[in-house]
Amino acid sequence: MKDRAVRILYIDDDPILARLAERALGRLGYEVLHAEDVERGRELLQDGSIDAIVLDHFLKAGTGLFFLKELAGAQDPAPVVYVTGSNDAQVAVEALKAGASDYVIKSVGDEFMPLLANALGQALENAELKRAKFRAELEIRLAKERAEILLAEVNHRVGNSLALAAALIRLQMSSASDEAVKEALSETQARITAIAGIHRRLYTSEDVRHVDMGAYLSTLLSELDTSMKGQGRNVRLHRTLEPLHVPTDQAVSLGVIVTELVTNAFKYAYGEAGGEVRVSFTRLDAGNALLFVEDDGIGWRGEGPVQGTGLGTKIIGAMAGSLGARLDYASRNVGTRAEIMVRTAQTARPA
Repeated sequence: MKDRAVRILYIDDDPILARLAERALGRLGYEVLHAEDVERGRELLQDGSIDAIVLDHFLKAGTGLFFLKELAGAQDPAPVVYVTGSNDAQVAVEALKAGASDYVIKSVGDEFMPLLANALGQALENAELKRAKFRAELEIRLAKERAEILLAEVNHRVGNSLALAAALIRLQMSSASDEAVKEALSETQARITAIAGIHRRLYTSEDVRHVDMGAYLSTLLSELDTSMKGQGRNVRLHRTLEPLHVPTDQAVSLGVIVTELVTNAFKYAYGEAGGEVRVSFTRLDAGNALLFVEDDGIGWRGEGPVQGTGLGTKIIGAMAGSLGARLDYASRNVGTRAEIMVRTAQTARPA
């Protein structure tokens, strides 16, 4: 346990018995310090070198139970073996309830000292196991905190790097003269922004395993709305988003899907006339939510020729496949409605 001998504080107002205990325990390698009362016991405890305590029940100032409760309330208390000359089982029960590690009944025979030594050995061993458990739990907690800090830093740097990539693409757009090139770069920028938004949320979140999809989509849609209107798109964006949590890897795929669907709706649903695009993410039951993007435009059912290059449709299919889900197009008289079922956490988590 330590380089020095194990120190036992023996609190008993019987000096003869204390002397016998000092000799018997000394032969086992213990160093015994005797205190004839509680006040002297407190003094000897102050330097923090006591490894275990033997406390007698009957003392001149009363019973040792009140001091036992005081010892149990200390920080990292030394184990206490309670000694009593009474055969009353209630005394032993009260001692254990008050925090004693063990108790030994005094007897006139030769078995008292071996029993006391055995109880001390057990108490010291249990105390060391408890300290080792505490150290192990502390190390695990510190390692977890370090890992969380490192992960937050990684997400912060990834988010910054993606934001830088999006900014570089934006610069490239401003210098491009071909409208098709500009449009392709704009779509690429939107996809990068969708992924960067996840990492921004992760490095400010206490739970990196899940993402508040409602909050994430709200930010993502605001950025898309600003970007599209900056390109002269005459479309209003309406959103209904609940604070439901999904696993982080799923959130990335869902963010890309929403980016593609909303971008397509802004570009192709209405033309010059303009209109409304609606995005909803709401709970269906304890473990599922429904995500949909809809408009009242020219309509598309997910089949037949597509407008543009068709890359967005391929990306949507790939992202839905990574979720193990399917994007469905609802049958409507007017416009387009694309929807996908999403597995969520059982309960909403605080943002």
